[in-house]
Amino acid sequence: MRIGIGFDAHRLVEGRDLFIGGVKLPYNLGLDGHSDADVLCHAIGDALLGAANEGDLGKHFPSDDPRYKAISSLKILKKIKEIVRNRGLRIAYIDSTIVAEQPQFAPYIKEMKEKLSQTLDTHPDKISIKATTTDGLGFTGKKEGIAAIAVVLLY
Repeated sequence: MRIGIGFDAHRLVEGRDLFIGGVKLPYNLGLDGHSDADVLCHAIGDALLGAANEGDLGKHFPSDDPRYKAISSLKILKKIKEIVRNRGLRIAYIDSTIVAEQPQFAPYIKEMKEKLSQTLDTHPDKISIKATTTDGLGFTGKKEGIAAIAVVLLY
């Protein structure tokens, strides 16, 4: 058994779509980043890479590489799934939390779990997604950005 933890955060900006967990959410701001800046996918990806002892997202998907400009983070997760599988490992469970004041995530969590489970070739029951606020504290509390944290267990 191997465990990995991942974290990601991006600034909210105008003129970008908001993708979280592979789902495009209706919101007036999006996350700024080289890819689609999906913090949930990035946190899960980093956790998977960590559990597989394969470094981090920046090692495999550098932000100065034009191949990853505006790429869907689901495509990044698919590549990470292959890295994990090539190490002979499988997903036992993923637990994750989105940290943001807005928008509301609850109506989209089921769809996020479905997209992530399809991408990672695992059952949706092996993926937990929660959302929380920081009650106005910090950059997420001031609605300047969104963060996510994930823990994965591989076997």
